[in-house]
Amino acid sequence: MTQFLPTLVTVFTVLIGIVLFLWIIGFRIIPNNKIAIIEKWWSQKGSLDMQIIALKGEAGFQPQVIRGGIHFLTPLMYRVHICPLVTVPQGQIAYVFARDGQPLEPIQTLGKIIPECNNFQDAQGFLLNGGQRGPQRGIIREGTYAFNLAQFIIITEDKIYYLPMGTKAEESTIMNMTDLLKDRSGFTPIVIKGTDDKVGIVTVHDGLSLTQDDIIAPAVGDDPTESGIYHNNFQDPEKFLKAGGFRGRQYQVLVEGTYFINRFFATVELIEKTLIDVGYVGVVVSYIGPRGVDSTGEDYKHGELVEKGFRGVWREPLMPGKYAFNTYAGKIVRIPTTNIILKWISNQTGFHRFDENLTEVSLITKDAFEPSLPLSVVMHIDYRKAPLVIQRFGDVKMLVEQTLDPMVSAYFKNIGQTKTLIQLIQDRNEIQNLASSQMKAKFDHYNLELEEVLIGTPAASVNDNKIEVILTQLRERQIAIERIETYSQQEKAADKEKELREAESKALQQKFLTESDINIQIQSNAGKAEYQRALQEASKIKAIAEAEAEREARVGIGKAIAIEEQVKAYGGPQYQVVQDVMTKFTAAIEKSKVDIVPKTVLTMGGGQGQGSSVNAFEMLLNLLISEKLGVELNKGNKEEDSRVKTIKESIMKAMEMETSAAVEAGAQTVPSKEN
Repeated sequence: MTQFLPTLVTVFTVLIGIVLFLWIIGFRIIPNNKIAIIEKWWSQKGSLDMQIIALKGEAGFQPQVIRGGIHFLTPLMYRVHICPLVTVPQGQIAYVFARDGQPLEPIQTLGKIIPECNNFQDAQGFLLNGGQRGPQRGIIREGTYAFNLAQFIIITEDKIYYLPMGTKAEESTIMNMTDLLKDRSGFTPIVIKGTDDKVGIVTVHDGLSLTQDDIIAPAVGDDPTESGIYHNNFQDPEKFLKAGGFRGRQYQVLVEGTYFINRFFATVELIEKTLIDVGYVGVVVSYIGPRGVDSTGEDYKHGELVEKGFRGVWREPLMPGKYAFNTYAGKIVRIPTTNIILKWISNQTGFHRFDENLTEVSLITKDAFEPSLPLSVVMHIDYRKAPLVIQRFGDVKMLVEQTLDPMVSAYFKNIGQTKTLIQLIQDRNEIQNLASSQMKAKFDHYNLELEEVLIGTPAASVNDNKIEVILTQLRERQIAIERIETYSQQEKAADKEKELREAESKALQQKFLTESDINIQIQSNAGKAEYQRALQEASKIKAIAEAEAEREARVGIGKAIAIEEQVKAYGGPQYQVVQDVMTKFTAAIEKSKVDIVPKTVLTMGGGQGQGSSVNAFEMLLNLLISEKLGVELNKGNKEEDSRVKTIKESIMKAMEMETSAAVEAGAQTVPSKEN
């Protein structure tokens, strides 16, 4: 054992020597998942004054880091700090705090972004290009990075990466920053989903301050075509500031999407989108923008209406829809475009609830009653005139309470003074129509459209029963009227019942009625047929009569010619008359069968010897000759006597001929006997 002791000492000495040698030459193995930060003990170039990072080889922390591998750094000059690589998980954000660099300007809260520093992995490039100490505007996205943790403090959600320097103030500052970022949810991007109907209101914490006339920073750098100043929704702070952006609450809002925004630079508040339902319009009252040109004209004295983008009430209202409107930059007054019902009735309100503070109108009637009149008014606001209403009154409820309520109440108080209580009740429809007509102009003066006025039944106060007495009398009167109407209707019902019974009886006798109707129709048809036959018979008789008349006429003409010839043959009309008389006389004797020769003949005294004998026939003959021929007998005129004698002879001759004919016909003739 003793013999091996020198050998062991030798080996141990060699090992110590090797270790000492390696230590002296600075042999170091850096794992690949680590980095080494070099701190220089001494340098011929001296030490740093105020900096932390030695950019020119001075003593102090060196800007470069050493990655994994074998390195030779003598501990006589260098101190090596092994630090881990920084990994930022997917979908997260890491923040940077620079320990060294130029100081921030008074208007700055964050250090400006240095593109030449390779996302803070080149500490020398950061410092040489004007990098500033303090929290940085730039952020670290997903990935693994080799940072110089002596220069930069990297804050992630899970861990803070830094090289401790033993100052409690620094550690306290870092912890406060971490807590602030957690409160702002700063380690994750801002995600606004379309289903959330949210709008992001951005407040910038860096840049120039607003003037005292502005409460909202105007939108800048929001045009994608201007790539030099387009900050892409506050994700590029440098371009935002280059575009002239101000710190404070911004007019520009964030809509649906994912935004990687530095929460040290800007914070985001999510608010609801402005929804304007169907049946409404939105009147915009803008708090920001330049002063616009009034579009209401000289006659409108209640304020100005301006175009979109200017400060004041916008002339054009917003139509129904969803709007990403910044409610800090203005407000939207929703005005209903459907009919608005205002009720002057206690404990009742319309759908829009503009009439919550309205009550019945107290009246004093012509006959000194004091009823309360409930009423409703239906009005409409033209969507094009909605900005005028808001400019004039501020909102619809103020319009109702400060203008419409006193105006409507005064109108109906005036109406009540001209009407008795009963007239107020009975003339309700007339009053409604009159109010609707007369109040249209008043409403139109306030840019409102009156649709209808509806009046309820006047009611008495709590301790007043006089109105109820009047109403009771009216009700009893109406009941009496209704009874009269009921009796009248009952009477009509009785008449109808009688008609029903008659109809039922007729229905039972319908068979007989039908048969009677058929018989009547048959007889009527028979009568019509008989009538037609009579017409035909009459036509026939008429034709026969006309033929007979024609025949008689022709026979008469023939007789006339024959008589004329006979007259001529007899020697004159007188003889013809005698002939006719004798013919008719003979016919009469033949028909009556009277003896023409008397059985007894009276002979008068005188005459020729034996006396004159004259029978009746001869006397009749003389009489006829005297009347018809106008001849006086026994006048002593020979000529006349001769003519009379001739006539007598002719008559006698005719008598003989006629008598012979009568005998043949069976007439009774007896020879006369002379006594």
